[in-house]
Amino acid sequence: MAASPADTAPAAPRAQRDRTHYLYIAVIAAVALGIAVGLIWPDAAVELKPLGTGFVNLIKMMISPIIFCTIVLGIGSVRKAAKVGAVGGIALGYFLVMSLVALAIGLVVGNVLHPGDGLHLTDALRKSGHAQVESHALPPVDFVLSIIPNTFVSAFTQGQVLQTLLVALLAGFALQAMGPAGQPVLRGIEHLQRLVFRILSMVMWAAPVGAFGAIAAVVGSAGVDALKSLAVLMLGFYVTCFLFVFLVLGALLRIVAGLNVFSLFKYLAREFLLILSTSSSESALPRLIAKMEHLGVSRPVVGITVPTGYSFNLDGTMIYMTMASLYIADALGTPMSVGEQIPLLLFLLLASKGAAGVSGAGLATLAGGLQSHKPALVDGVGLIVGIDRFMSEARALTNFAGNAVATVLVGTWTKEIDKDRVRRVLAGEVPFDETTLLDEGRPSVSETPQARAEDLVKA
Repeated sequence: MAASPADTAPAAPRAQRDRTHYLYIAVIAAVALGIAVGLIWPDAAVELKPLGTGFVNLIKMMISPIIFCTIVLGIGSVRKAAKVGAVGGIALGYFLVMSLVALAIGLVVGNVLHPGDGLHLTDALRKSGHAQVESHALPPVDFVLSIIPNTFVSAFTQGQVLQTLLVALLAGFALQAMGPAGQPVLRGIEHLQRLVFRILSMVMWAAPVGAFGAIAAVVGSAGVDALKSLAVLMLGFYVTCFLFVFLVLGALLRIVAGLNVFSLFKYLAREFLLILSTSSSESALPRLIAKMEHLGVSRPVVGITVPTGYSFNLDGTMIYMTMASLYIADALGTPMSVGEQIPLLLFLLLASKGAAGVSGAGLATLAGGLQSHKPALVDGVGLIVGIDRFMSEARALTNFAGNAVATVLVGTWTKEIDKDRVRRVLAGEVPFDETTLLDEGRPSVSETPQARAEDLVKA
């Protein structure tokens, strides 16, 4: 008797269970444990800081190769260079406008709250403020020159995002000009990208250890008493960031793309948790690139908007520098008039771009900007040193949210987004592969119908 088709058909492969949700439950538990250790054994907790630093450094190690692969594949898959230029121009224009909006919102809230009134500055705090003045905020000409790496390889070894961006753009346009001859190189870079993302998924399992060390060290060094006198500034800053993200960015996302900001942030919940535990938005940059591509935004838009946004779209940093400047001026008993505030804040807007990608650049950029524009205020930077790490969490979360929304908006404006896929992904119908961080089933750059058709024409 012949076997029926049902008998001979191969068994469907069993779907692998997603065990990564245990990882993020562990991160939450590690954060709670870190807070407890920081409060009970503060001296020992401070010594745990290398655990958090080591984890963040592991993530940063992956940023340059991921940005390079993403941008090269994105540009290499586009047959017209003008499209890439249009995406970059729209993204930079949007970043400038939103930075100004964030500055304005921080300005309004700072003038309403006046959180620095009644504080007193000690000599110790004065010295601490001056210690933050570093050379991170470069003058405009030096900043532009710093984007050019010393060698092709040093762009990857020095960890400079903008240098990697420049090299990747050059490589992408070169492969684009090579046409069919460049397809083998693109396929090789695709395989390299798979390797890099697989390494990243392995590194992520160290997240609970990094979160525990980072939170314990912060709580142990700052303590509870050190935060009481600065609670108004912290609360005002967190509320301002919340309003900016959910009112300003949420309204833009609804009007332009027709999406609910809560649905988008639910999709990115694990990245927000990772940032909250490490106080670094860079820790989620590789995952944001992978998730935006999975969401349905085209590779060129993701490859250009996300890395550029991490350097130029720092909404949380803009709000922070605005409110911190007003706080310091009030605390020193020299409140600034609106006529003094606007030039200072526009100066800080430019200075922050020169400090892009520098770890802890918010405080150093603020101190450096005040030193250059209004030196009398540098003394007061010491007032916020103790809580800068707590405020950096809100900065990082806001910066990340701004870049996620920006990627969707730029994709919508350039018509480089699959709206049907966006709807299905946000509805949970197309889950993100946490194991590879890539869509293995999607066609490669050289296998797309457009690429095959154009290669036939050239042949």
